[in-house]
Amino acid sequence: MSHESAQMRPLVSSERRGQHPWREILHRARDPRLVADTALRTLMQAWNLVSPSDFALLYRQVRTETMCSVARLRGLHRALGYVVTRGIAGDVVECGCARGGSAALMALTLRQLGSRRKLWLFDTFEGLPAPSSQDPDFALADLFTGTCVGTLGEVRGLFDRLNVAEDVTFVKGLFQETLPVTPIPRIAVLHIDGDWYESVKVCLDSLYDKVVPGGVIQLDDYGYWEGARKAVDEFLEIRGIHTPLQRLDYSGRFLIKPESTEQGSIKSASKAQ
Repeated sequence: MSHESAQMRPLVSSERRGQHPWREILHRARDPRLVADTALRTLMQAWNLVSPSDFALLYRQVRTETMCSVARLRGLHRALGYVVTRGIAGDVVECGCARGGSAALMALTLRQLGSRRKLWLFDTFEGLPAPSSQDPDFALADLFTGTCVGTLGEVRGLFDRLNVAEDVTFVKGLFQETLPVTPIPRIAVLHIDGDWYESVKVCLDSLYDKVVPGGVIQLDDYGYWEGARKAVDEFLEIRGIHTPLQRLDYSGRFLIKPESTEQGSIKSASKAQ
């Protein structure tokens, strides 16, 4: 969760930031696809409170610490199973961890799979920075400036309580300042939850080339925030990447980096575990 220089003049008064975003809620309620997805999300949450599945056992440990939907959390669980089963080497990286729930799920999943990998977590740990004029839905996005706060101490505490902190590196700061200088050699799973255009753009610019062929990139905000979608679409077009984005839910998408021989097999692979 990062954004461009704080020197940029805000386009919406700071008094509106961090307030309950009724305008945003009313705007979203006009989209029947989101309404249907929200209903399905509620059903999935209820089922996974009682399900005996391997995923549900982990989900129940982190559900109060994440804003990610069940579908997107399951996507991360499947992605890790996919790379571990295929012996795809590389670290696991999350850009934008808020309270740490989705990252903790990934750490728990690695333990469940018996795989030791380095987990990198990037965040301001002070809440969402402001969006920019590059975000087409700036007026709505700016309502969330300063929200989604998970302090470094709180996130560390979650990992300590779950006993999964051993291979985790916490990197505090704006993405623009931290991603280009952090020595990550190669990435097997990259989870981008940056919300805004500049945040998602710098994640892709800095980390895409470090994702190994066959690695999984999950995009949390593609269907929800226009700036995130704009950054992804522009990056894929500029790079000439034609690998299709696969849908997780209304907001989430993922892709397998090209040179994988089975672009669509991640879901079937997870069922075979």
